[in-house]
Amino acid sequence: MTDRTIRNLAHLRRSASTARVLNLLKVGLDHGHEVEWAERPLFQTPALNRSLIIKHRLRRDEADCFYLRRQVATKVVIPLDPADLKSGGRYVFVGQRDFERVMHEAFGVTARHPDMQTLALLDRLPSLDPFLLREQLKRNGQDPAACYFSISDSDLERMSGFVQDEIRPLVTLSLGPDLEAVGSTRRLASKIMSNNPTDHMEALRRTLRLELEEYEEGVFCWKGFIYYKWVLTSLSAEALAVADAVQTVRPIGKTDRDARAWLDRGRAVLRDRIIETCCEAGRTLDVYDAAFAGLTDESRPASFRAFLLQAPRLFSKLGDQLGAIQHIVSFWRFRFSPGASAVGVDELIDIFMDFETGLAARRAEAAEPRWAA
Repeated sequence: MTDRTIRNLAHLRRSASTARVLNLLKVGLDHGHEVEWAERPLFQTPALNRSLIIKHRLRRDEADCFYLRRQVATKVVIPLDPADLKSGGRYVFVGQRDFERVMHEAFGVTARHPDMQTLALLDRLPSLDPFLLREQLKRNGQDPAACYFSISDSDLERMSGFVQDEIRPLVTLSLGPDLEAVGSTRRLASKIMSNNPTDHMEALRRTLRLELEEYEEGVFCWKGFIYYKWVLTSLSAEALAVADAVQTVRPIGKTDRDARAWLDRGRAVLRDRIIETCCEAGRTLDVYDAAFAGLTDESRPASFRAFLLQAPRLFSKLGDQLGAIQHIVSFWRFRFSPGASAVGVDELIDIFMDFETGLAARRAEAAEPRWAA
């Protein structure tokens, strides 16, 4: 690991999980004394259950670690000294060349070990957002302790209310405008948010003429789109506040000419990229809105069927966009909170570099498909 990586790792030691980082070391420190943490671990292997899982944007020299081209990988970091992360750590990328051999030699786990399945499930997600992480694991038969998912009861309640408002047009289409008497909106929302939506929504699957596997994957991504729409609504103001704060934050200590020039350039680039990434996420969500309106307002189920078939790819793109914004907002809230220590020149450069890398545009993506009946 480089010195910059070690310094960033030390900051993660004190911060909570974000959409880009699952801080199992901190979860263990905070909840290791609880029975639930011991009886329902995320990973059975102790070292993995106190690791740092990071959605890592690959650098050029890391691309050859994989058989297939990819831009983001899931990085598992095992600290050399959990009490002093400045000493660095060992890491492995999920799915890298010789991944099974490396995992067997390092942790004694085989390809069929449950922890390998858990790592594969995490790798399939576009971000480590706790809501989506919990849903991904539950729909694959895993139910770790609640302490692994930092979702407050108030957030879950607000999310439920948002889903009810979001799917109201679908209930109106099915039952007419008199919803409150039968509570249909609330019931359908709970079915969508359940882990087995196909048990109660077979009629919708038949209407959309989807195979069971296509429908299950599509509905999971639909759930993700609704969640990300709520996230963007809740996050936009804070993201813009961070974009403005980037312009004014100043490090302590002496700043030489090169560092000042780099920070000045970074301020302009970061502010523009934060705003543009929020706009790009909004445009991706517009694809979903148009398809859902085609189903509910225009009686064109084919448009929503096309969306569900393409949803996994769009979901990955949306998760990449919003995951970067969530990470920036969460880390900024942690590092620049009232009472936090002042930021030095090198650390501020590290933070800007980390944010800029996370916001790097994915220019190779194909143009969005057009939805038609």
